[in-house]
Amino acid sequence: MTTTVIIIIGFLIYIGLYFTYGKKIERDVVRASDENATPSQRLYDGVDYIPAHKAVLFGHHFSSIAGAGPLVGPAMALCWGWLPGLLWVWIGNVLIGSVHDYLALMASVRYDGKSVQFVATDLISKRTGTAFYWIVFFLLILVVAAFANIIGLMFAKTPEISGASIYMTIAALILGALIYRVKMNLPGATVIGIVLMAFAIWLGSEIPVPGSYNVWMVVLFVYIIIAAAIPVNILLQPRDYMNSFLLYFGIALGFIAAVVSFRGFEIPMATTFSPILLGGKPTPFWPAIPLVIACGSLSGFHSLVASGTSSKQLSKESDGLFVGYGAMFTEGFLSTVIICAIGGFGYTAIQNAHAAQVAADAAKAAAAGAAFTAPTLALTMDNWGELYTKTTTVLKLSAPNMIVQCFSDMVAATFLAFIPVKIVKIIAGLWISAFALTTLDTTNRLARYCLVEMLQPLKDKAEGLYKALTFRWTASLIPAAIGIYLAWSNQFTILWPSFSAANQLIASIALMTGAAYASKRLKSQFAIMATVPAWILWFTVTAAIIWFMYVVMPGAIAKSAGPGWTVQIIMGIMLLLNILFIVDFAKSGKK
Repeated sequence: MTTTVIIIIGFLIYIGLYFTYGKKIERDVVRASDENATPSQRLYDGVDYIPAHKAVLFGHHFSSIAGAGPLVGPAMALCWGWLPGLLWVWIGNVLIGSVHDYLALMASVRYDGKSVQFVATDLISKRTGTAFYWIVFFLLILVVAAFANIIGLMFAKTPEISGASIYMTIAALILGALIYRVKMNLPGATVIGIVLMAFAIWLGSEIPVPGSYNVWMVVLFVYIIIAAAIPVNILLQPRDYMNSFLLYFGIALGFIAAVVSFRGFEIPMATTFSPILLGGKPTPFWPAIPLVIACGSLSGFHSLVASGTSSKQLSKESDGLFVGYGAMFTEGFLSTVIICAIGGFGYTAIQNAHAAQVAADAAKAAAAGAAFTAPTLALTMDNWGELYTKTTTVLKLSAPNMIVQCFSDMVAATFLAFIPVKIVKIIAGLWISAFALTTLDTTNRLARYCLVEMLQPLKDKAEGLYKALTFRWTASLIPAAIGIYLAWSNQFTILWPSFSAANQLIASIALMTGAAYASKRLKSQFAIMATVPAWILWFTVTAAIIWFMYVVMPGAIAKSAGPGWTVQIIMGIMLLLNILFIVDFAKSGKK
C-alpha cells in the first residue's frame, strides 16, 4: 500500500459522503431551513451571540474542535499498525463523529443556543441534565489539563513555536480589530491576517521565546482566564479564523505530498490485538481504541463547542452542515494525512533518530576516553506492537515529534522540497501547539458557560453567591485553576487517556441526546442513524473506562498519588453519572 492510494481513497470518501449521507441528514432528519431565525439574530448581545460569516465560523469551529486530537491520537495508534487506526478514523468519522457534531449544533440552534446538556435536561429528565452537566464540567477540566500539558511540553522544548504562537496571538487581535472595529471587508482583512500569520511564523524562528514548563503553565493559566472572559470577537473568533488557514495550508501541503510521493508504507499493516501502549500495559484495540484516537474519529468535546460557541454565531441554518458536518470530515482527513506521513516515513524516522543517538553517545564516550559499543535498533516489523511505544519514547520521538519529523520528511521527498525543512517543521509544530491553544482557551470559555448553567438553581436561594461565582472572571478562573493544577504534574500518559475517556463518554451521551431530539422533537423516521451508533459507542467507551481505571490507573497513582487519585476519583464519578444517564435514557425511550 502507498500514501498515494490511501490519501486519494480518503479524499473520495469524504467528498462523496458529504454530498450524499450529509445532505440526507440535513434534509430528512434536521430539515434545516433559512426561514428559521437563528439565535445569533434573535438574541444578539455583542458578547456571545454574534452572527458570523460562514467561512469565519467554520474557521472558529474547526480550530476549536481540531486541537491536538486528530494529530496525536493517530500517531499513538500506529502501535496497532496503520490499518486498524485508519479504519477507526474513517468509519467512526462518517457514521458517528459527523452525525454527532451536526445534530449537537442544530439541536442547540433550535434551543436558543443552549448547551447540549440543557437539551438533554429538556428531552430526557432533569436528573439526567444535572448528571450531564457534571460530566461535561469534569471533561472540560481534563481537557484544560491535557492540552496545557501538551502545549507546555512543546513550548519548553521548542522556543520557536512558543514565540510564533505569541506573535500569532497579537496578529489575531489586529485581525479582529480590522474586521469588527475598522469594519474592513472580509477578503481584505483575511489577506492582511494571512500575511501577519506568515510574518509571525518567520518572526518565531528569528526571535524565539524560551521558558521552562512551569513558567508556561503560569502563562497559560493567566491567558485562558482572559481569553475566556473577554468578548468572543476580540480574540477567539479572529484567532481561530486565522489559524484555520494554517491548517488548510498544512492539509493541502500534506495531501499533495502524500499523492506525489508514491511512498510505500514501511510500518506493518497490523501488529497484535494488545500492543504495549497506555501506561506501559498491553492495550486491547477494543475497547481501548477510543481512548487513543479521539477527535480524528469522534469527540464529545465537539458537541460542547457546537452547542457552546458555534450555535450562538450561526447566521442561518443552511450554514450548519458546512460548519458542523464539514468540519468533522476535514478533521478526519487531517488524521488520514498524518497516518500516511508516519506510515510512509515513520520507520525511517526511527532509524535516523537511533543513528543520531548512537553517534551522540559515541562522541560522549570518546570525549570521556571510555569504550563504546553501538547498540542495534531492537524495533523490527515482527515486534512492532511490543516495542514501538517504548522505542519512540527512548528516542524522544513522542507523538508530536513523530508528526513533525515524518510530515517534513514526506514533503522533502517530493518536488515541494524547495520549501525549507525548518519552515515545514515549524508549520507542523504549530499545527499541534496552535490548535491545542485554540482548544484550550475555547474549553475554558465553555467551562464558564457550563458553570453558569450548573449554578442556575442557586440563583433563587443565594443570589449574592450566585452572582459572585458566575461573574465572568470568577467562572473563568475556577476551571483554569483545577486544570492547570493537574497539568502541573506533567504526566502525559495519565492526562491524555483520561481526557479521551471523558471525551468519548460525552460523545456517546451527546449522540443519544441528538437521537432523542431527532425522534421526539423532529419525529424523524431516520433517527436510527444516530441511535444505533450511539449505543455501540456507549458500550465501547464504558468498557474502556472500566479497563483503564482497573489496569492503567493503579500504576499512575503509584507514580504520583495526588494527581493520580484526583483523576481516578473524577473518572469514578463520571462512570457512575454515566450509568445514571443511560438508565434515564432507556426509560425515556419507553415513554
